[in-house]
Amino acid sequence: MKSASKKLRPIWFDRDSETVKVIDQRLLPHEFVIVDMKTPDDVVTIIKEMYVRGAPLIGVTAAYGVYLAALHAETDEYLMRECEKLKAARPTAVNLAWAVDRVLAEVMKQKSRVEKIETALKEADNIAEFEVENCRKIGEYGLEIVREISRRKQGNTVNILTHCNAGWLACVEYGTATAPMYAAYDDGIDIHVWVDETRPLNQGARLTAWELGKYGIRHTVITDNAGGHLMQHGMVDMVIVGTDRTTCTGDVANKIGTYLKALAAKDNGVPFYVALPSSTFDWTLRDGLREIPIEERNPDEVRYVQGQVAGSRLQGAGGKLQVAQILVSPESSPAANYAFDVTPARLVTGFITERGICKATEADIKRLFPEKL
Repeated sequence: MKSASKKLRPIWFDRDSETVKVIDQRLLPHEFVIVDMKTPDDVVTIIKEMYVRGAPLIGVTAAYGVYLAALHAETDEYLMRECEKLKAARPTAVNLAWAVDRVLAEVMKQKSRVEKIETALKEADNIAEFEVENCRKIGEYGLEIVREISRRKQGNTVNILTHCNAGWLACVEYGTATAPMYAAYDDGIDIHVWVDETRPLNQGARLTAWELGKYGIRHTVITDNAGGHLMQHGMVDMVIVGTDRTTCTGDVANKIGTYLKALAAKDNGVPFYVALPSSTFDWTLRDGLREIPIEERNPDEVRYVQGQVAGSRLQGAGGKLQVAQILVSPESSPAANYAFDVTPARLVTGFITERGICKATEADIKRLFPEKL
């Protein structure tokens, strides 16, 4: 993603200050703040409190967390303890443990402390570039699906619905679900994106809409419950979502509310695609409903909503922007905050991966990734 005159990522290693930096996504789109990560504990906090989110980005962040652990480690025992803390930061996204284990495995091959530190940083950089290239390829393969719909519609607008945020903010560059959108827009295809607000933290309304707007893609923010209505009236041509963990049999864990979109898509004959890199498959799990851990977060994320105070920072009035947390429900009412749900493979039209498109079946997934199963 380009910001002003430079290319920007949601995480990077600043070699001038030798510090890992991230965009604090909790404050977007109203404030743009960059935060330094200096210790493994910083990384755990940043992942837990959702300064960063999205499966690929969580993995890359954790990879740099291993580097910071190596930087502070006097013993291998300390390093391994810190890696276990990193892996426990959030339970659902499989990329987190995958990235930590990959960096740690390379680090433990080295003998000296200096070699361990250098290897950890190099492998974290490699994982970041691996995810970027995967997302670029996802965009290329997904473009073909959008092209075919555009041909069938004789060049009329292709309406795409997406849930949560699976863009460059979640994936270092390009995104997973958004990669085909960027590719289609760059290809000159007329697209429009329906952006679910994605309660309770509004990642769609805050982040996806911000990204698409920066890129110039036409989009409309909708309530989470509007998707079924739009599909009933022929206003959605396809659904593309991301995922935080997908089983080898095709069950998909994604942001809460994804399952309902898949049900509506199935009922209305709308193709429902999941875009994901191979790092988001959990090759050890077969039954998503029974085996994928579903994170339960702070109920206050449901009870409160964050936003810009109406009328603050009025154009030309010199106003100061005010961002506030507003209580929505009765103060005494309890709330539940399930962060993810599982969409069964039977509701998924197909997966868009860095190796191509496949059905949500073990056999077809194995066709693309024969070495994994």
